[in-house]
Amino acid sequence: MKSSARRTLKTIATGTLAAAFLAAGAAAASAHVKVAPDSTTASGYTHVTFSVPNESDSAKTSKLVVKLPTDPPFTSVSVKPVDGWTAKVITTKLPKAVTVGGSTVTEAATSVEWTADTAHQIGQNEYQTFSLSLGKLPAAGTTVMLPAAQTYTDGTVVNWDQKMVAGQAEPEHPAPSFVTTAAESTATAATPINMDQTSNNAVGIWGIVLGAVALVLGGTALGMVLAGRRKASSAK
Repeated sequence: MKSSARRTLKTIATGTLAAAFLAAGAAAASAHVKVAPDSTTASGYTHVTFSVPNESDSAKTSKLVVKLPTDPPFTSVSVKPVDGWTAKVITTKLPKAVTVGGSTVTEAATSVEWTADTAHQIGQNEYQTFSLSLGKLPAAGTTVMLPAAQTYTDGTVVNWDQKMVAGQAEPEHPAPSFVTTAAESTATAATPINMDQTSNNAVGIWGIVLGAVALVLGGTALGMVLAGRRKASSAK
């Protein structure tokens, strides 16, 4: 085998191995309890979905507890039912009274617990999703942390409660979290349309289209002429 061919095969093999390691790393990094909100707009409501994979080789996941923030707390918390899992919203007295929407709040939902029956525990190579409706979200730029505790049937409890810091490596057990954003301005949505510019653009586009058509037709005609000449020459 030529040396150039060997180098090519070596390059392909190296690239394949690198891709495999990257894929493995991505899979390992994604094997965390994570949360995905459908909206992050401040002062609004959102649906959040927790993705809970089973990371044990010998036990199943039987319980999940998610802690909710208390300063400010959510004034609205509801749970989407999951087959085979019993959900419970825990309401407790807050460490200190807070003002939310002009009202003083002294107690609120501080955690949500999901417990599985035996048939619906999360086994090896499986995951389950759990959803909440939450509101209202705090001011824009706030990191909403939702620490979770994952309990296994062998008694092991994994706490996903470590804060992620920008510019630093992801911790071993990061807390599910997201950052709130400001509401979009309605003023930017009503941008006036320049009709003259639109007309000019349309004329320019049609000019390009017609020019392309003419080029194609001209090329076709030229090809037919050349073909006719070759046919006449061969007939002599």
